[in-house]
Amino acid sequence: MEYLGLASDTLYLAVHLLDSYLSAGHVRLHRLQLLGVACLFVACKMEECVLPEPAFLCLLSADSFSRAELLRAERRILSRLDFRLHHPGPLLCLGLLAALAGSSPQVMLLATYFLELSLLEAEAAGWEPGRRAAAALSLAHRLLDGAGSRLQPELYSPEELGPLEPCMARAALRGPAPGRAAVFLKYARPQRQGTSLAAACLLRCLQPEPP
Repeated sequence: MEYLGLASDTLYLAVHLLDSYLSAGHVRLHRLQLLGVACLFVACKMEECVLPEPAFLCLLSADSFSRAELLRAERRILSRLDFRLHHPGPLLCLGLLAALAGSSPQVMLLATYFLELSLLEAEAAGWEPGRRAAAALSLAHRLLDGAGSRLQPELYSPEELGPLEPCMARAALRGPAPGRAAVFLKYARPQRQGTSLAAACLLRCLQPEPP
C-alpha cells in the first residue's frame, strides 16, 4: 500500500471486499491472489483520486495473471456483491472514538497499529468495525495510560471487547513472524515512532509474572 501511495482507507475497504466475496462463495486457492488484487483495484476506485494502472498491478504480482483476467475478476466482484461497496470501516470509527475520548496522538498511533494487525487475524473477520476500533483504542489507552484506565465514553462493555483485545495483543507480541512481518516493520520505522517495538515492550510489562 505504501509503495503504491494508497490511503489506509483503501486497504481496509479492500480487505472488507475480499472477506465479503469469500463469505458468499468459494475461490480456488490459486486464484486467491488475483481476487485480492482485484478487490484492491475496486477499493482504489472508491477511495483514491488517482488509480493504479491494471497493467502495473499485474506486474506487482509477477505477472501471475493478465490485465484481462484482472478486469474479469473485478466484474465478478461487482456482480457477487451486487455493487454494495460502501463500508464505514474501522479506521473511520477509530477516528470518531478517539475524538470522543480525547485520545492523544500517541494513543491514536498505537491503536492504529493494533487495528491494522487485526486485518491479519482470521478470528477478527467477523468483528463489526465499531467494536474492533473500540478494542484497539481501549488496549492502546491501557498500555499508555495505565492498566486500570478505561476508555471514556464506554460505548462497549468490557465483555464485548473481551475477546478482541487479547487477539490484538497476541498479534503484537508475535512481532515480525513469517507472513506477518510487513505490518510490524511498517510501524517499527522512525516515521511511526517505533510503535510496533514499543507495543511489544509495553505488552510484556503488562503480562503477569509466572508464579
